[in-house]
Amino acid sequence: MNAMIQVLCECGSGLTPGRCCALEPAAGAEDPLDPGLREEADGAAEALRSGDRAEAERASLAVLERAPRLPVALATLGEIRFDEGRSRAATALMERLTAVEPFSVWPINKLGLLALQRGDADAAERHARQAVRLAPEDPQAHNLMGMAMTEAQRPVIGEYHCRRALDLAGRRIPLVLANLATCLKSQGRIREARDLYREAAELRPDNRQTLLAWARLEEADRRFDAALDLLDAFERLGPPTPGSTLARAMVLGRQNRREEALALLDGAARTRPLTALERLERGRLLDRLGRHDEAWADFEAGKRRMREVSGQRYLAEEAGDEAARLKAFFTRTRLAQLPRAGVRDDMPQPLFILGFPRSGTTLVEQTLTKSPLVSGGDELPLIHEIAWAMPRLLNSPFDYPGALAELWMADQRDGLDRLRDHYLQRARQLGAVREGARFFTNKMPLNEVHLGLIALLFPRAPLLHLVRHPLDIMVSAMSNLFTHGAFCGAELESAARHLVLSADLVAHYRAEMDLHYLPVRYEDMVDDQEGTLRRVLDFVGVPFEADMLRQETNPRYARTASYAQVTEPLYDRSRYRYRHYLRQLQPVLPILRPLIERLGYTVEDAAR
Repeated sequence: MNAMIQVLCECGSGLTPGRCCALEPAAGAEDPLDPGLREEADGAAEALRSGDRAEAERASLAVLERAPRLPVALATLGEIRFDEGRSRAATALMERLTAVEPFSVWPINKLGLLALQRGDADAAERHARQAVRLAPEDPQAHNLMGMAMTEAQRPVIGEYHCRRALDLAGRRIPLVLANLATCLKSQGRIREARDLYREAAELRPDNRQTLLAWARLEEADRRFDAALDLLDAFERLGPPTPGSTLARAMVLGRQNRREEALALLDGAARTRPLTALERLERGRLLDRLGRHDEAWADFEAGKRRMREVSGQRYLAEEAGDEAARLKAFFTRTRLAQLPRAGVRDDMPQPLFILGFPRSGTTLVEQTLTKSPLVSGGDELPLIHEIAWAMPRLLNSPFDYPGALAELWMADQRDGLDRLRDHYLQRARQLGAVREGARFFTNKMPLNEVHLGLIALLFPRAPLLHLVRHPLDIMVSAMSNLFTHGAFCGAELESAARHLVLSADLVAHYRAEMDLHYLPVRYEDMVDDQEGTLRRVLDFVGVPFEADMLRQETNPRYARTASYAQVTEPLYDRSRYRYRHYLRQLQPVLPILRPLIERLGYTVEDAAR
């Protein structure tokens, strides 16, 4: 008789499905637990503490097959799977543990770290906030919150929680120092960040992650030799990792040592599958070397790998439904009945730099923030926050934009002023407002989808809309990762469809509203930098300064994928780059051609 083959749960926990992810939710009190199982679970935990991982795993699995919700056994097996890097299994076990012990902070901290590892910033923030709520004096909870806030591009808040973690610990913890350094780097405080990385590395010379993060800072600060020295130190402590290989390739690429960078990635590809980011970096290197067909193959492979790992797909239905609701609400007839927020003159005002990802918004922001009158806010998520919170803030039973109907009520006529003040207060919290500035930028990609709300909140705010040849945007979108726009960047066709959707919304708003709006062509910035900049500054109300023409000398760190490009003098190699990829872009030409013509562009091949 053949022995039955035991089927294990797909998450990789080592348990059978019925005792893991297929476990039914607990309903009421469970049967009394055999005291012997508790002793066995305690023994597994003790085995783990003493370093006998094999025994700890064996015993915890045996216990959980009989008592799948026993906290000690869940914690033991969860820690083993976490340390092994089996994130799906660790997440399943930790989630079960938090369901059993909702006030236990340790598994919540682990869930937050797991969310950060897989790039789920929303889940990381949710777990971090819960950890701080439950344990406001726990350094680990504050450190997790610091990391989550930095990942969510709110580094000022992240800095607070990292410093709070150090204060609560009463000592200099290398991991927290490194996380604090990352927060400061994201604020452009490079020297302070460097000092903290150095301190963290001196306290823990064997911590490779600190060395890698420090190397990335030096690469961002254009200190390429220092970055390579740190990567060498990283690899003296152990073998190269995908992260260190990518970092080294990026440094070599920025040193114009593209063949070396390409050889490095090709060598890695012979021993393991390249990550999505590595494939995209190799594609960009091939693009610069003129090997365009190979470059596009890497762009597609990188996007495919990203979809496989993250499970993200374009939320086409949600995006379409939102656009339809916005068009239905923001009509001239409705808007005539709505108030507008007043203008605050006691603090700097927002300057919106609108545009699809990869349309040139970072270039414009780096140029404008050379002026002492313009503070850089980067990608502030505030318009999206207000849209999400609007039903609560206006006490409405409807979601946005329907919640704006409350403004027709006498007791909500000042509702837009309250939403405006919420925006300005949050901008201060996020460090966007600088003393002495008249404006602070917000270049969150695709803010133009909410152009109507922006104009209600800030009717006199300058609205600069970056416009670029749609096919160039497609090439750049394929060569970079971004999650804005309902994950439209996951594939070529979804990026094209969302570009058309957002452009149609802008056209709708411009037809239905009187806007303080100026379209700015990326190509004009390249062809006539000074003339275009003077036109932009006249519109904004900021005087021209000749030094603004050298955006590459701006010491400010741009927290976007374009950070490297804007540290170079203005170049024209990205203008009409699509001509090298016309064959690969054929599938989206029918989608984009009406928009291309409407914007006044044409489609030409590379031979012309």
